[in-house]
Amino acid sequence: MALSLPPQSPFVNRDRDSNRTVGRQWQSVVAIVLVSGLLFGAIGTRLAQLQIINGVRNQQLADSNRIRLVPKRPDRGAILDRNGKVLAGSRLSHSVTIWPIALPRSEWPAVIDRLAKILKVSPESIQQRLEQAGYESIESISIARGISPGQATALAEYSAELPGVRLEAEAVRNYPNGDLAAHVLGYTGEITEEELNARDGEGYRLGDVVGQMGAEAAFESQLRGQWGGQQVEVDSAGRVLEILGDKPAQSGQDIRLTIDLELQKAVELALGDRKGAIVAIDPRDGAVLAMVSRPAFDPNIFTTKITDAQWAQLQGSDFPFVNRALQAFPPASTFKIVTTAAGIESGKFSPEVILPTYPFIRAGGIQFWDWNNAGFGPLGFRGAMAMSSDTFFYQVGMRIGGETLIDWTRRFGFGEKTGIELAPEESAGLVPDDAWKEENIGYGWVQGDTINMSIGQGFLQTTPLQVAVMFAVAANGGYKVTPHLLLDNSRSWRESLNLQPATVDVLQDGLRQVITQGTAKTLNSPNLPPIAGKTGTAEAPPYESHAWFGAYLPADNPEIVIVAFAEHSGGGGGSIAAPMVLKALETYYNGQAQPTTAQTAQ
Repeated sequence: MALSLPPQSPFVNRDRDSNRTVGRQWQSVVAIVLVSGLLFGAIGTRLAQLQIINGVRNQQLADSNRIRLVPKRPDRGAILDRNGKVLAGSRLSHSVTIWPIALPRSEWPAVIDRLAKILKVSPESIQQRLEQAGYESIESISIARGISPGQATALAEYSAELPGVRLEAEAVRNYPNGDLAAHVLGYTGEITEEELNARDGEGYRLGDVVGQMGAEAAFESQLRGQWGGQQVEVDSAGRVLEILGDKPAQSGQDIRLTIDLELQKAVELALGDRKGAIVAIDPRDGAVLAMVSRPAFDPNIFTTKITDAQWAQLQGSDFPFVNRALQAFPPASTFKIVTTAAGIESGKFSPEVILPTYPFIRAGGIQFWDWNNAGFGPLGFRGAMAMSSDTFFYQVGMRIGGETLIDWTRRFGFGEKTGIELAPEESAGLVPDDAWKEENIGYGWVQGDTINMSIGQGFLQTTPLQVAVMFAVAANGGYKVTPHLLLDNSRSWRESLNLQPATVDVLQDGLRQVITQGTAKTLNSPNLPPIAGKTGTAEAPPYESHAWFGAYLPADNPEIVIVAFAEHSGGGGGSIAAPMVLKALETYYNGQAQPTTAQTAQ
C-alpha cells in the first residue's frame, strides 16, 4: 500500500520546475560566507606580508621619514718628521654623499644624471656605488671628495633637484711639501671594492680613505682613526629637528718618522731630476734619515679621485711610483766591502796580505780585466779598496771560493728584505748560488761567477737601502742594522756579525783611503767632517752603466751613512754619484746643525 503525503507537504513535487527553488533561502548566506572568507584571507595575507615579510623594510621607510644616520669621518693622523715638522697633514675641503633610502629606486636616475653633470663624472660610477650599498641603506655613501668651489656652489644652487644628496665639509690629506719624500710618505685614496672585501671585518666602509703606499699604507692602523656619527630626527625637508644620539669620531694617531726634513731637502736637491735614488741612515741604529727616488710624483693629486686614464698617464714610461731606493741593481765595487770581510774572516788571507795586481786574470779561458786595463802593482786590502783594483779582489774571491763568498753576502743582509716597514714595495734582491743557476740558467756555479761576484757584478742584485746597511757594518764596527721609519726607541735595531777587530780596522782604513788618496778624492772637503766611502760603476748592457757611491761620516765616529745611485747614468761612481753625495752633505752641514744624535746608539 502506497504512502500518501499531504498536499501541502514541502516534500511533494507539485510540478516539474519546483526543484529550482530548493535551498534558495541558503544561497545568500553561503555567498556571504565565501566572499567574507576570501576577503579576510586576502587581508590576512597582505597583513602577513606587510608585518612579517616586509616588516623591516617598512619600518626603515617609516623611520626614514624622520630618522637619519649621519656618519662622521675621523681626521687622519698627521705624519711628522723626527723633529715634529709636518710631512703630511689635513686641509678643509668638501665632499658629496648620497643617502640611498631617501628616495624610491625609480627616482634615483634623474638625481644621478644631474649630480653626474655637476661633478663631471659618469652616471654609471654613481649608480654602481649606490647599488653596492643597496637602495635601502640608511648610511650615507661618499661619491666625491675634494670638489672644487664651483662644484660646491652648483650643488647648493641645485639642491632642490638633488634630494638625497648632501654636501659636507671634511678634512682631506695634504702634503705641504709637494713631492718631497713622496716615496717615503706614499699617498691615500678611496678604498676599492677589492680592498673592501680583503679588509672585511676591519670596520671599513665604502668611501673610506686608506693608505695606498709608503708610510700611509705601512702605518694605516695608527693613522686611520675610528668613525663616529649622529642619529638625528629630520623633517620632511631633511632639516635636523633633534640629535637622538652622538658618537664622536676618534681621530687617528699622529706618528713621528725618523726622517729629518732638512736632510731630506738636501738629498732631493742633490739628486735633482736624475733617475735614481739617495738614501741616508744612522749607522748606529738603522733609522732612515732621508730617502729620495726619482722620478717622483705629488701625492696631493690623489686628494680627489683620478680616472684609469689619468693613472695610466701618471705612470708614464719612467715608473714614477717605483721607489728605486728599494729596487735591486748590481752593486758594483761598493760590494768589495763584503769581499774584504769574507777574505779576512775566512782565515785564508791575513789583514796585512800583499797581492800583485794585473791588467787581467784568466779563468776558464776568459780574461777578466781590471777597470784600468793595467793593474796597480802590489796592493794590500786597504790600497786595493782605495784604488778599487778588480784583479786584487778576483784573487780573493777565487781563493775563498763561491760558497764562502755567498755565505758572507747573506750575512750582510743581501738576498732578503731589510725589515723596513715598506716591505710590500721592497725587493729582496738576489744572491745567486748553484741551485739558482741550475734552475734559471741551466748549469751550475762556475769560477767565473765567483770572480764576477767578488766585484759586485754578475747575477748579484742589491738595493740602495741594502747597500747602506752594508756600509753601516763598516761604520759601526761590525753590526748589521735594521732600517726603520718609525721613531721607536723601545727596541734594539742591530745585531753583531762577530767580525774580528782586525777586519773592522781594514774596512775603515780602506774606506777612508778612498777619500784621501783613491777614487773619490773630490770628497776630501775642508767644509765637511772626515769622510769614508767607496765608489762603484755597474755594467748594465745593452744600456749605460749605473753609478754608485756610498759614504759615512765623521769617519772616526760615524753618525750618518749616505748612498747615492744613478740609474743608467753612464760615467763612473766617482764622477757621477760621489758629487751628488758631496752636494747633499755640504747643503745639509753648512745650512743646518749637525745630524741628530741617534736615540738608541749602542
